[in-house]
Amino acid sequence: MTLAQWAGPARWQSELPHSRETHAFVWVTRGQGRCLLEGLRRGVGVHNALVIPAGTLFATDLGKQGFGLVCTIPPVASVPMPDTAQQLRVRDSQAQAELATILETMQREDNTARHFHDEAMSAYAVLLGVWLRRTMIDAPSPPRPPASERLVRAYAALIERDFASGRPMADYAAALGVTPTHLTRTCRTVAGMSAAQLLTQRIVHAARGFLVQSDHPFKLIAAMLGFRSAAYFSRFVLHHTGFTPTQLRRDAEASAPKTAVAPATRMPGVG
Repeated sequence: MTLAQWAGPARWQSELPHSRETHAFVWVTRGQGRCLLEGLRRGVGVHNALVIPAGTLFATDLGKQGFGLVCTIPPVASVPMPDTAQQLRVRDSQAQAELATILETMQREDNTARHFHDEAMSAYAVLLGVWLRRTMIDAPSPPRPPASERLVRAYAALIERDFASGRPMADYAAALGVTPTHLTRTCRTVAGMSAAQLLTQRIVHAARGFLVQSDHPFKLIAAMLGFRSAAYFSRFVLHHTGFTPTQLRRDAEASAPKTAVAPATRMPGVG
């Protein structure tokens, strides 16, 4: 699919930190912007490939001019994927052409209703995996990440695991063996925001996802996200979005046909 289709119609869906249930391979062909991968803020431009494993905290902002293609791969598929997020700057023209051919062929196949469609898509996905592994091997070995990046990566992983627990940022800092002040300072340097902001934005994304993509009662959503009460949840949503939960849900219903689907976010302990 295109990058715009994958990101979603609303900017918050891509620009707030979140995760997906499928692996994603993103190929940027136009524009430039920023992304957040495992808590690390990076610049993104043309001929950049992003590999985002399922369950990885990330966000993207490529602006209105950004364009690219995205291939999503279920974790159960027999396509080897890296365990950690990757950003590859592909400068070799032959490698660029090979990747473009694979993705465009997959896109054409996916837009048709030919026999053995699933088998064909699986075969192309394997080819994509081969291309990825070759490119990663040919890329220069990255230096060992500094302690600040390792800390923020660990914090991002904890956020993705426990953001619905209601735990404050200080509890995450204690689990990582650092002070809240040190974690906040490090996050500002590496992620471009404070530790509390990173946690809050993840919760805001989950809250908006449940409000606009499900018909769950507000009280249930509040409980699923670790809030003490529906009233506190409503104040949180109003403070961080400028709209009440009722307004967000009403606007979503007015802009699209109602479909009760699970939001594209993982809730620990929730089926």
